[in-house]
Amino acid sequence: MSAATGTRFELLARDGAARRGRLTTAHGTVETPAFMAVGTAASVKALTPEQVAETGTEIILGNTYHLMLRPGPERVARLGGLHRFMNWPGPILTDSGGYQVMSLAALRRLGEKGVIFKSHLDGQLYELTPERAVEIQHLLDADVTMVLDECTPFPASEDVAAESMRLSLRWAARCRSAFAARPGYGLFGIVQGGVYPALRRESAAGLVDIGFDGYAVGGLAVGEGQEVMFRVLEETLPALPEDRPRYLMGVGKPADIVGAVKRGIDMFDCILPTRSGRTAQAFTRRGTLNLRNARHQEDPRPLDPDCACATCRGHSRAYLNHLFRANEILAPILLTRHNLHYYQELMGGLRAAIAEGAFDDFAAAFVAQQAEDDLPPAPRVPSPGSRATP
Repeated sequence: MSAATGTRFELLARDGAARRGRLTTAHGTVETPAFMAVGTAASVKALTPEQVAETGTEIILGNTYHLMLRPGPERVARLGGLHRFMNWPGPILTDSGGYQVMSLAALRRLGEKGVIFKSHLDGQLYELTPERAVEIQHLLDADVTMVLDECTPFPASEDVAAESMRLSLRWAARCRSAFAARPGYGLFGIVQGGVYPALRRESAAGLVDIGFDGYAVGGLAVGEGQEVMFRVLEETLPALPEDRPRYLMGVGKPADIVGAVKRGIDMFDCILPTRSGRTAQAFTRRGTLNLRNARHQEDPRPLDPDCACATCRGHSRAYLNHLFRANEILAPILLTRHNLHYYQELMGGLRAAIAEGAFDDFAAAFVAQQAEDDLPPAPRVPSPGSRATP
């Protein structure tokens, strides 16, 4: 499909294998490398759309399986599509439900035609075929539609991974036939093949032959470890077109993102910054912090003195510690806002470094800062009116 009838990707700069680009969709542009905030059920948990935008997020992710169950794609379409429904004017990418083929294995039956799910909500049966997955995403008005695939579990034998990957290829071709090409809307294929380089290359070649607006790498960050993940990327990415975006699904930790960008990935999504925001884990330049830790109880400093997010500008570690210990709703709001801002600031730093030809320096500084660990504990401040110890 030509760029005129789908999304458009411009490669603006490169530094080694790292790429700086721009993805143009029906609802706006996305600067890459990009991190997509996860809004599985038409909501980025704990934040309003305005707060999500304030973090620098340009594109969010919704999930076909979950929105199929509730509130239903036809209802979303009647209400004006997902952008209007959730009041998010920017680009949206929708996962096809392929991850749930793996994660909800106990609740589904898999065959050549597609997948039959038993709803985890009420036990009702739903059939998700490649054609229905594309139809649902069309009804949702997703800027980027993902093909339905089988996310191969880990570990899996080479024979199992091959059978799974080839089923996903057949489904991808059916998704391509079902997709209604229109300006600003794209369809991405998903490379599978487990941890086996030859299978990954076979999958990539098959998808390129079908032809997609972008290419995702799926089936990673499922337990194989960072070293294996990077090796798979090094084997896979050279087989994908230079002029199309590359999306690593479900990744990840900040170090995973930096390493994947180094190898040529353009797009990411992960629940970590939002889930961690609800469980008192903060991401900072010096690594992660547990805000429930007693060391923060009387610390008047921000999470990160170099962070410009609204949480760090207005609230102390001591206050966040109090909110989490008191189970106040404000706690996950403030921390999720910080975490997403941190991720988006990291992506902005990566984009600037690639444009300046300084990626290696940026990556080295990132590793060095993460290794520094947190600031030393703050000195205890005497209570007003208390007598100093002689």
